[in-house]
Amino acid sequence: MVTGWVWDERYMWHDTGMGGGPLPAQGWIEPMPHIEAPDAKRRFANLVAASGLGGRLAPIPARVATVEELERVHTTAHVVRIRDEAAAGRGDAGDGSSPFGPESYEIARLAAGGVIAAVEAVVAGTVDNAYALVRPPGHHAFAESGWGFCIFNNVAVAARHARRALGIERVAIVDLDVHHGNGAQAIFCADPTVLAVSIHQDGAYPPGSGTLDEVGEGPGAGTTLNVPLPPGSGQGAYEAALDRVVLPALDRFRPDLILVACGFDANGYDPMARQMLHSDAYRALTQRLLDAAATHCDGRLVMAHEGGYSPWYVPFCGLAVVETLAGERTDVADPYVEALRGYGQDLRDHQRAAVEAAAALVAGVPSHAAR
Repeated sequence: MVTGWVWDERYMWHDTGMGGGPLPAQGWIEPMPHIEAPDAKRRFANLVAASGLGGRLAPIPARVATVEELERVHTTAHVVRIRDEAAAGRGDAGDGSSPFGPESYEIARLAAGGVIAAVEAVVAGTVDNAYALVRPPGHHAFAESGWGFCIFNNVAVAARHARRALGIERVAIVDLDVHHGNGAQAIFCADPTVLAVSIHQDGAYPPGSGTLDEVGEGPGAGTTLNVPLPPGSGQGAYEAALDRVVLPALDRFRPDLILVACGFDANGYDPMARQMLHSDAYRALTQRLLDAAATHCDGRLVMAHEGGYSPWYVPFCGLAVVETLAGERTDVADPYVEALRGYGQDLRDHQRAAVEAAAALVAGVPSHAAR
């Protein structure tokens, strides 16, 4: 296996400033680094390098997405506003909790372009699969506005590029971030050529978003699926979600490319959610997605980094994913995994019920014949 690796130090220079968790530093909130800070992602890149795996990955140079590529997904007004606010010194992506600095317009374009570059390499066969460690994240961004720390919707921009520029007929987006992929869902809800499946903590963020009845609209009816899992879900629940919902949906849809919005905030140490995954769970989920890509689209799988806010644990989860993509196992041992195993990882009855409720909707996914 040849695994592509997108990484650029400039991603870490996206300036979210000071805050108090996700909120601005004001009133009684004592200033500290904003929760969407570089640490978790930089330490992930550092562990990949220190493990020795980095030298065996195929580097894919990130590039800046063109305005035309952004505007396949985003409105001109949104792109111009981000550009102008950055030029003025500081701005916010759209929800009042997603600050950015003067370089962030270009860095956000680099993030979208980094995922595009990974998709181009996989579709061209230069690499078998790829991981794009980009920042800022993207899956909450709408066509007309950023949201939830996201400026441009990196995976959505790459999916549209694959469709419009690379001749890909159908794209599946599987969102593993613990928060609902509401931006990507909104962008593709009426598009029958893109299947968007989100596995997330029920009600975590955005509140009331990602419910079972959100299944797409018009010609896109059936191409949106949500799996809202109860808080406290671990490996058993997530594996059941893939086995009972995601993989059967992929079997029906038969994508030509699978994109994964790869958030690590479902890990058991994350401050922004209440799920229980560990590095070996991410390893198992990645293997299932690799197998699905091999079945349906000649292995074409691209994983793009999203959330994950534990600077000490994201690196071990991320390394597990990249090891699995590359078909290798380094000498790195996860020192935190046994504690998370002890909290309980088996599928429980209330989690099974949530998965089965979502599984009942798979029959609505458009069915395409095998090629």
